[in-house]
Amino acid sequence: MSPRDHQLSGTAPCWTSVSGLCVELALVPLWLQPRFPYCSCWGAWPRARAQSRADCLCRMTSGPVQAGSGPLHVSTSERSPPGEPNRARPAPRSPQPAVMPRSSGRPPRPARHPARLPAAGLLRLCALALCVTPVAPHPQCLDFKPPFRPQRELQFCVMYKDFGCCDHQRDQELMAKFNRVVDNFDYHGYAGCAGYVMELLCQECSPYAAHLFDAEDSSTPVRTIPGLCPDYCSTIWNKCRFAIPLLSNDSRIAEIKDNQTGLCQHLQLDDADYCYPHLLSNQRLTKDLGRVQTDVDGCLYLCLEEVANGLRNPLAMVHANDGTHRFFVAEQVGLVWTYLPDRSRLAKPFLNITKAVLTSSWEGDERGFLGITFHPEYKYNGKLYVYYSVEVGFDERIRISEFKVSSHDMNMVDHTSERVLLEIDEPASNHNGGQVLFGDDGYLYVFTGDGGMAGDPFGKYGNAQNKSALLGKVLRLDVDDNEKGPLYKIPPDNPFVNVQGARPEVYAYGVRNMWRCSVDRGDPQTKEGKGRIFCGDVGQNKFEEVDIIEKGRNYGWRAKEGFSCYDKKLCANSSLDDVLPIYAYPHKMGKSVTGGYVYRGCEYPNLNGMYIFGDFMSGRLMSLKEDPSTGSWNYNEICMGMGLTCAFPGLINNYFPYIISFGEDESGELYFMSTGVPRATARSGVVYKMVDPSRRAPPRRCHYDPLPVRVKSNLIKFVPQETLIGVDLPNNKAEPQPTESSDWLQELIDQLGSSLTTSTPTTTRPSKSTKRKGKRKKGKHRAEGVPELHNGALGFRYALKASRNSEFGEGRGLRILLDDVQCEGTESSLLTCTHAGVGTHNCAHYEDAGVICSNSKRVEEA
Repeated sequence: MSPRDHQLSGTAPCWTSVSGLCVELALVPLWLQPRFPYCSCWGAWPRARAQSRADCLCRMTSGPVQAGSGPLHVSTSERSPPGEPNRARPAPRSPQPAVMPRSSGRPPRPARHPARLPAAGLLRLCALALCVTPVAPHPQCLDFKPPFRPQRELQFCVMYKDFGCCDHQRDQELMAKFNRVVDNFDYHGYAGCAGYVMELLCQECSPYAAHLFDAEDSSTPVRTIPGLCPDYCSTIWNKCRFAIPLLSNDSRIAEIKDNQTGLCQHLQLDDADYCYPHLLSNQRLTKDLGRVQTDVDGCLYLCLEEVANGLRNPLAMVHANDGTHRFFVAEQVGLVWTYLPDRSRLAKPFLNITKAVLTSSWEGDERGFLGITFHPEYKYNGKLYVYYSVEVGFDERIRISEFKVSSHDMNMVDHTSERVLLEIDEPASNHNGGQVLFGDDGYLYVFTGDGGMAGDPFGKYGNAQNKSALLGKVLRLDVDDNEKGPLYKIPPDNPFVNVQGARPEVYAYGVRNMWRCSVDRGDPQTKEGKGRIFCGDVGQNKFEEVDIIEKGRNYGWRAKEGFSCYDKKLCANSSLDDVLPIYAYPHKMGKSVTGGYVYRGCEYPNLNGMYIFGDFMSGRLMSLKEDPSTGSWNYNEICMGMGLTCAFPGLINNYFPYIISFGEDESGELYFMSTGVPRATARSGVVYKMVDPSRRAPPRRCHYDPLPVRVKSNLIKFVPQETLIGVDLPNNKAEPQPTESSDWLQELIDQLGSSLTTSTPTTTRPSKSTKRKGKRKKGKHRAEGVPELHNGALGFRYALKASRNSEFGEGRGLRILLDDVQCEGTESSLLTCTHAGVGTHNCAHYEDAGVICSNSKRVEEA
């Protein structure tokens, strides 16, 4: 019966609309039906093009499956108010990936829409559930980047309208290709195979497209047809093999299209977890798709991109906000380097005041060039401000100076233009503070330390609680219109302008040694949070803290350290009226906080609103996210992605452990700087960009066109030095596999019959040695009774490195493998000696032993 006959008889067939095509739902494969919007349509015949929704009288209603709730359905509503937890909403509202990370202390997570499968496919796919091999999720598009949520709704590949790898433009191109293919079909061919053709074409939009098309393996060509599961391939071959050559220009497919076994073997994937359509039911691949991935403890998996290297204690990265998208990196010795958007560096420094800066080659010296910021109107006035240590006679001071850019070179400061705004005597050589920045109010903020030594011992209450001292304070200065008269003025609303004995520059007090502060740009849409100033304040001997700076407030030091009392008498003073930190952590987690930024960039929507910071001593990366309903801040640690999580071109999963500073580029993307040797003269500093491998912004959303930069210096091309560790990536050269297992964990299990509980992978690279090169001296400095370790000593065939002491214990992240080792001298390796259970220990760290392994025999050492 034709549609016309139905219309005349007064009965209505069950129709659906597929991207403007009127298709009788009964003719669509049963397992595919629930993936289409469920409609009632009237049309001429299934191949007729519908000019509008009204032509088919399509009415979006609830069918067997709610719209947008297919197997790869991403399960939170995009319409939740900014900053509030996503809530379950009535169908058929379109969902999006969640942004909020898990955290202890957070209210129970809202219920999510369950992924639904068609009834016919459900039994088939559930039957395979027990056979699914656990894998680490690695969503990746054909451009080797993470998936995204399309800006405009997809009209053709609607199964990936919430999250995938196609934007509206590519969706339209695939629909055009679909139309070209089905133009070759007759009525029955179209009715029986159009759905399959659509499915195959739309796998380019799958969040796992790179796996489906074998694109991540550079040793093989990208497939023209996605990798198919055998049963699905058999179904297509039996029903639609005539359509296969129309989808692919692969000559091999054309040769074997009539051979079911040969064709389906050709279309199989080596990694069966990713074959279509079974990957849709693989819970490890679909659970929390689009969210930031976490381990079992809620540690957020992020990745890094190396941006600059070979720097001497890089402690500031700033931009000029002038449209050029250059960034500037400052070294502790007093050099500032210019980097172009392509990450090439100018050979001549932007600023060189090394002769004036007071620092040394001692490890941990806190003096030096400590801060730099550009005037908000730099594009027009060319002014910038710096904070550095100087020696005047026998006195040490901190100096805040104004410079101007050269009139003949936009990439160099006029060194003769320096004007000293402020100098403050430092009674000791530490706690020098070092941050300068401009607030949204246009005023210059200066963050000073308490003057040094332990416990702020200066005066009755210390410098920090003394409003007549400039140390241990946040200062606010007006540096506009200072060409004549005083170099800075006091903002009229500074809180202590009219307080007798108080310095009018003081904006807030009671700080110990704030190291790295930042201004929140605010939510990109709502501007919520805009203008807040976040700081990390280094503690004494118990706690580190993070504060939000408010006018006139007392941040507690030396009465309090974190949330606890430090000076009990001051702490009991009822007039203290201090503001508590938004977060504090004990020294077992880290001993020197490095303040960070609230992420407000464009490229990684999941990170929006997340305050990311670190610890210099422990190398931890950490995050805080505000719960707007309570005002509390929820903590999640940040780990480097394990397995294939960071297996994207240019990404790495390791960094040097001494986190010195954080930075933001002109577009709001987030970076941090760390080093393997914490000395002002050691060229081991690296700048890393933080990357969320789980989700990116849609293509073209984050596009910008930098203004041209006139370069008068030679350019030094950036060459990355760091590499991804712990992952074997495909390469163009086939190499023979080792005859024995090169996996150290499996080797332990095989040789010892023991089991290990795996833990979070190494997140930091080992610190570089600071010892002088040369022969080792004999004497009492060597540990008595502890044998030297060599790569072959532990019995691992593919050892890269053997180590003892605290590198494999306290703060380094590498697991302790063997403890209580007792050897008689006849054993071939430490594995055959008597020892405690593998991976368990009760030792002091001087007893540790561990090994780092590789999968290649070429790096084996005896």
